[in-house]
Amino acid sequence: ATEELSRVSLGIGGSLITRPEILTRALVRGGTEDQKRSWLPRLATAEVMAAVAVTEPDYGSDVASLTTSAVRAERDGVAGWTITGVETWCTFAARADVLMLLARTDPDRAKGHRGLSVFIVPKPRGEAHGFAFTQPGGGRMEGRPIDTIGYRGMHSYEIALDSWWVPADHLIGAEEGLGRGFYLQMEGFENGRLQTAARAVGLMQAAYEAALDHARNRVVFGAPILDYELTRVKLGRMAAVIQGSRQFAYAVATLMGKGEGAMEASMVKAYVCKAAEWVTREALQIHGGYGYAEEYPVSRLWVDARVLSIFEGADETLCLKVIARRLVERAA
Repeated sequence: ATEELSRVSLGIGGSLITRPEILTRALVRGGTEDQKRSWLPRLATAEVMAAVAVTEPDYGSDVASLTTSAVRAERDGVAGWTITGVETWCTFAARADVLMLLARTDPDRAKGHRGLSVFIVPKPRGEAHGFAFTQPGGGRMEGRPIDTIGYRGMHSYEIALDSWWVPADHLIGAEEGLGRGFYLQMEGFENGRLQTAARAVGLMQAAYEAALDHARNRVVFGAPILDYELTRVKLGRMAAVIQGSRQFAYAVATLMGKGEGAMEASMVKAYVCKAAEWVTREALQIHGGYGYAEEYPVSRLWVDARVLSIFEGADETLCLKVIARRLVERAA
């Protein structure tokens, strides 16, 4: 489903499947039974749309150094938490109904990832650009859109929260979830990486189809460019890379369906997203000058592909912190 949605729009695949699934897996792994009954059906039907807020401006992939804080606080006699801090690269934040937000519930930063917990943070739906919301008790949430070269169907935001209050039962896992936020977030991100690989496959397929269509219809020196051997070589290589990427993603999906394949999810994400950059580049090259014009869809596919090897875990971080580490552990 992710692959097919992403053939049309990388943003649609991300908003309808990837982000809700990250939150869903965290709930399945660590949520209370009441939380599962309350949130999972609404996430499944898209009644509730989710965004993920786990990245800070100064730390990026270094999630364990996160400083956004959550402090116990009552409002109108109801137990809860107030959240203060700044999160960045929160994609789909304006339209989302809830944020899956990672915050430090233990002020001792020396504890690193062991002092983090994950919250479901409800918010009003905003417009496609900046937003600012307030709560009766003084909480404030403000979102600033980040302009990007591609992936424009899914605006990313920097979000500032100042004493934004959430009820106690919005801490995933309730009291047992304290300090487990890093692990629950990573549980969700493992599948998010597989989803990103699937989105890359869909994007590559769209680029290949656009290149093939253009090659059939673009006439140069009296013949369609599809008749020239160099064009056919390019299309043949593209098709081989796409099919290899697709089968790799399906194989990892089978593993993850069995509760395995965490390392392989990082592998497929790192490989397939790099492949998408090459395939979309070749598709644009087949278009020639037309490929560089924004009126042709292939130009969008090319700039969209560039983000794939950055978000959901940068390639270098995945290779160093996940893949290499686990390979070493297996070899020990």
